[in-house]
Amino acid sequence: MKKWMMGAIAAATGLAMSGPAFAADPLTLQLKWVTQAQFAGYLVAKAKGFYDAEGLDVTIKPGGPDISPVQVIAAGGADVIVDWMADALASREKGVKLVNIAQPFKSSGLLLVCRKDTGIATPADFKGKTLGVWFYGNEYPFMAWMNKLGYKTEGGADGVTVLKQAFNVDPLVQKQADCISAMTYNEYGQILDAGIKAEDLVVFNYRDENVGMLEDGLYALEGKLADPAYVDKLARFVKASEKGWAYARENPDEAAQITVDADESGSQTLDHQKYMIGEVNKLTDGTSGALEPADYKQTVQTMLSAGGVISKEPDATATTTAVTDKAGLK
Repeated sequence: MKKWMMGAIAAATGLAMSGPAFAADPLTLQLKWVTQAQFAGYLVAKAKGFYDAEGLDVTIKPGGPDISPVQVIAAGGADVIVDWMADALASREKGVKLVNIAQPFKSSGLLLVCRKDTGIATPADFKGKTLGVWFYGNEYPFMAWMNKLGYKTEGGADGVTVLKQAFNVDPLVQKQADCISAMTYNEYGQILDAGIKAEDLVVFNYRDENVGMLEDGLYALEGKLADPAYVDKLARFVKASEKGWAYARENPDEAAQITVDADESGSQTLDHQKYMIGEVNKLTDGTSGALEPADYKQTVQTMLSAGGVISKEPDATATTTAVTDKAGLK
C-alpha cells in the first residue's frame, strides 16, 4: 500500500476515533423575551466562542408575547430558561419543578413610571389612579407592593385600577394610564424617545420601595439535576455565560452590535441596544453569577407578602449551588 494512502487511512481513522470524544454537547436556552441586550451575556458568549471553548453547542431561542419559558422547558423544549424568580417559584408551586441554578442579575430593573401632571408624587397618591401592569407572571411584584400599601386592585376611590398593559409605553404616552410598568433598560428609554421629558415624570423603583424581586435568573428542571453529567454541562454553560456578561460590561458597544446582529427579526436598532446594554450592565455588575442567599430570602418574603402568589416558603431544592460551585463561581 502506498505511503500516502496509509497516511490518509490513518488520518481518517484518527478523526473517526477522536470525533465523538470532541463532539460538543448540545444545550438549548430559552430567553424570557425577544432578542435584545437584556440577554447580551448569552449572545456575546455564543458570538465570541466562549461556549465553543467549553465544549457546548448552544442554541438560543428568543421569547415573545406568546412564549412562556416555563411551558417551553416543561415540554422539553429547553434545558435552561431565563425567568423572573417570582414567576419561577409560583410555577414551581403549581408543579413545574424549576430550580434556580444561577443568578446573573443582581438587581431589579422594574419601575413604575408616572406622569407628573397626574398629581402623583408619592405612593399615597396612587389612590383612585389607573396603573399599567404587565401580567404573565410579571404582575407579582406589583401585587406585593399594592398589598404592602393596603390598596385593593379592583378600582374605587380607595384603591387602584389595574390596566393590563401590553409590552409598550402607549398607555402613558396616550394618557390611558397615570402610571405604567417599565424596565430601566428598555421602556424607560422608550418613554423618553416618545418625547416625554424626564422632568415631567415621577419614577418609582421597586427596589427602592423594598418590593424588588430577583429577575433574569437561570432555571433548570429539578429531575435532570440528579445527573452529574447534566450538572457538569450546565456548569460549563454558566461559566461561559458569565464570561459573556463580563465581556459585555467591558465592551458595551461591541455587545450592542452583537445583539443587533443576532436579532433575526431586524427590529432592534443599534442606538437603543447601546442604551439598553448600558443599563443592563448596572444590574449584572457586582455578582459572580451565583445566587446570594440574602437576595433570595428577600424575594421569597416579598412574594409571601403579596398574598396568593405562593402559599408557603419553597423547600430547599428550589435553588442549588451545585452548578455555580462546579463552575467556580462564588
